[in-house]
Amino acid sequence: MIISKTPLRISLFGGGTDFPDYYRRGYGAVVSTTIDKYVYVAVHKRFDDEVRVRYFENETVSDVSQIKHNIIREALKYFKVEKGIEVVSMAEVTGQGTGLGSSSALDVGLVKCLSRQNIMGNRNWSEMLAPEYCAKIACEIELERLHYPIGKQDQYAASYGGLNYIKFNADDSVEVKPIHLIDMNKQRLEDSLMLFYTGMIRDGNTILAGQKQNIPNKLQILDEIRGLADMCYFYFRHSDPTHLGDMLRRGWELKKQLAGGITNPEIDAIYQRALDAGAEGGKICGAGGGGFLLLYSPKARQDRVRKAVGLKEMEFKFTNKGSEIIYADN
Repeated sequence: MIISKTPLRISLFGGGTDFPDYYRRGYGAVVSTTIDKYVYVAVHKRFDDEVRVRYFENETVSDVSQIKHNIIREALKYFKVEKGIEVVSMAEVTGQGTGLGSSSALDVGLVKCLSRQNIMGNRNWSEMLAPEYCAKIACEIELERLHYPIGKQDQYAASYGGLNYIKFNADDSVEVKPIHLIDMNKQRLEDSLMLFYTGMIRDGNTILAGQKQNIPNKLQILDEIRGLADMCYFYFRHSDPTHLGDMLRRGWELKKQLAGGITNPEIDAIYQRALDAGAEGGKICGAGGGGFLLLYSPKARQDRVRKAVGLKEMEFKFTNKGSEIIYADN
């Protein structure tokens, strides 16, 4: 048996500029951080030829090609696994459309497990477990094999871990640049961010498909969104997180213009109540339309913000580690 542990992420700035349709015109950039909420994937060989998959559903099939779960099916096919295997996925934050990158975390974690399973006798075993390799294969599975209308930030965030500036170059290369805040400012940033679950479930791929289709007509907006990521990287390199609230608020105003479905009257009302109570900015995580609401608020005002928002809060901490193998019996 092999078990991986892969973190979820919060994307702060730059979402949408990690689409190939955009960054191939110049470059894209995001700032994101992983948090202490994880997706666990366990893989082990079966004594028989059955293929069993367990997530929020149970599947038992005779051939990998019959698996309904798209990512698990295509990952197994990529590694040429045809039968006699069991894959189990468990997530600390359950539910679809949370906006925390759980699908890509599953993808990266499964790639990590299957890479570990295949390295016996392989001279390139260290390369096959490296963050760059796992992120690239996860992107290939989601973008090229499944043709999901998504970008590349989630796979790289989950694979590398930590607080990073991630640059997507026109030649499809990716640069992951860690951001090192001094402890006092890192703690201040962590303490100022709040996550609330809206309880609204949405199909992120539908929203993202519209966003992808709109890219040629939204280049100026996307340029400004990328500019916020660049600006955030500049401030963080100088250990100055004081502008984050205003920048998040501006980023949310820009993001809402990318496609329909990113917001709705209920989300707008919750967001306005948070601002009125003292939050300085925020955004819906991920594609939008529901999932988790991220808010930036000084600690002194957070009780008022909690009361005004009226949603279930999820406490979290930043993490430095990306996807890793936590157990392997071979």
